[in-house]
Amino acid sequence: MGKIISIANQKGGVGKTTSSINLGASLAALEMKTLVVDADPQANATSGLGLNPKEVENSIYECMVDGVDVEDCIVNSELEYLDIIPSHIDLVGAEIEMVNIENREEKMKQVLAKVSDQYDYIIIDCSPSLGLITINALTASNSVIIPVQCEYFALEGLGKLLNTIKIIQGRLNPDLEIEGILLTMYDLRLNLSNQVVEEINTHFKSMVFKTLIPRNIKLSESPSFGMPAIAHDADSKGAISYLNLAKELLERNEVKA
Repeated sequence: MGKIISIANQKGGVGKTTSSINLGASLAALEMKTLVVDADPQANATSGLGLNPKEVENSIYECMVDGVDVEDCIVNSELEYLDIIPSHIDLVGAEIEMVNIENREEKMKQVLAKVSDQYDYIIIDCSPSLGLITINALTASNSVIIPVQCEYFALEGLGKLLNTIKIIQGRLNPDLEIEGILLTMYDLRLNLSNQVVEEINTHFKSMVFKTLIPRNIKLSESPSFGMPAIAHDADSKGAISYLNLAKELLERNEVKA
C-alpha cells in the first residue's frame, strides 16, 4: 500500500509544483515506484514532466467527474519508476460539477485506492486554494507536506491551512498527519531567509524538514525543458537538495514504520 502525500499551501508561489515534480523524481531515482498526481488546473506539474496539457485525453478530472478508469489516465514519464496522472484546464469546472455528487470530498480517495498498492509513494500537487479539489487531495492522503518560502510573509496563511487540516482530520480523514514543513527559496546570503528559518524552527520544531530548498536557477529553468532538475542537471544544488529531501522522507517513514 503506497503512502499518499499531498503538497499543499493555499498561498501561490511557494514551490508546491517544483516540490511535487522534484520530490517525485528524486524518490524515483532512489528506485521508489512513484506516482505524481497533478491536481491543479494550471497543469504545471503535467508540463513540468514533459506532457502537453492540451493533448491530455484522460486526466484526474475525468477520473473524478466522469468515472474514467484511473489506469487509463496514468502516463509513464521518461524516468523509470515515475508515472503521472496529468491535469488540464477542465479541472477548474470540477468543483462546480461535483457540488451535487454524493461523497464529493472522497472522489480522489476512491480513484487512488484502485492503484495505491502499485506504488511506494503517491505525491499530489495541490492547487493554490483550499477548494474542493484540495479538500479531496487531503482526504485521500496519509500526510501533507507544507512548503513555506523563506520570505517576509512566510507565516501568512499558514494558520488557515493548519485549521483546514484540523477540520479535515475531524470530519473526513482522522488519519491525516502533517509530514513536515518544507522551507523553500532559501538564500544563505539574506538575513531575512535565516530569520524565517529560525522563526519557523522555533514555532514548529521537529515538524520542519532539515533539508532546505535553495533558490536555484536549474530548479527554475528545468520545467521549461519538461523535466525535473535531477534529469536536467543532477549536480545542481536544487537537484541535490530534493534528493536529500527524498532521503530524509524515507528515513522519517522508516522510523515511523
